Amino acid sequence: MKEKILIVDDQFGIRILLNEVFQKEGYQTFQAANGVQALEIVTNHHPDLVLLDMKIPGMDGIEILKRMKVIDPEIRVIIMTAYGELDMIQEAKDLGALTHFAKPFDIDDIRAAVRKHIPQKAN
Repeated sequence: MKEKILIVDDQFGIRILLNEVFQKEGYQTFQAANGVQALEIVTNHHPDLVLLDMKIPGMDGIEILKRMKVIDPEIRVIIMTAYGELDMIQEAKDLGALTHFAKPFDIDDIRAAVRKHIPQKAN
């Protein structure tokens, strides 16, 4: 069974880029443009890892992260932020986020972080 990654970002281009990269790496990917979609995917598909943008209209990343942790306390989350959002980064880490990337990010850095943090299943 493939490891599952959920990409949560309101920017279509970023979702498509990350989706393509991680599908090529052999992961099963899901995309969400907002918090409601993200929480629905977490509930129904139990992703192994979530790449979560912090600035999403409607329900921000902190609120999404809090709700994801209620659904699955063990869920692994890597956050993506714009530069300068230090308060939000610290709050997200306090809530259990593994690490963060500032946009624009280096795709190889995100790829390495995903490999590091996603559980390796026995084949």
